[in-house]
Amino acid sequence: MLKGISPILTGALLAHLDAMGHSDAVVVVDAHFPAARIAQRLVELPGLSSTAVMRAVGTVLPLDDAPCLDLMAHLDGETLAIHDELTSAAGAADDQIRHLDRHTFYDAARSAYVIVRTGETRTYGNAILRKGVVVADDDRTR
Repeated sequence: MLKGISPILTGALLAHLDAMGHSDAVVVVDAHFPAARIAQRLVELPGLSSTAVMRAVGTVLPLDDAPCLDLMAHLDGETLAIHDELTSAAGAADDQIRHLDRHTFYDAARSAYVIVRTGETRTYGNAILRKGVVVADDDRTR
């Protein structure tokens, strides 16, 4: 445990998030996603929902410029409750989000820095979040 850090953020996950550079991506996926096949680096958090993991990641990862969040689009284009929850958990505005069809999402996930496979049982509980620049407090005054 670390003070002020969500216990959801394991040491392995924190190390990956820290190692990521500007515009690198972390993919948070549901239990149905073919993460083991696609991931370059894989962290598994089977007891947690995608939204809980996204919310925890958002506490330490700043958002990149738009688009900072990609969601896996439903087949008929419908926005699902899980999409709204992931968007809210990431803290992304509507103009910062893209909805990608399943195969385009898979292609984008292949180049991600890390994939986090959750225990989310709802389908389409998948999101790609791009890391922005971490601005030090003393840089803001310049």
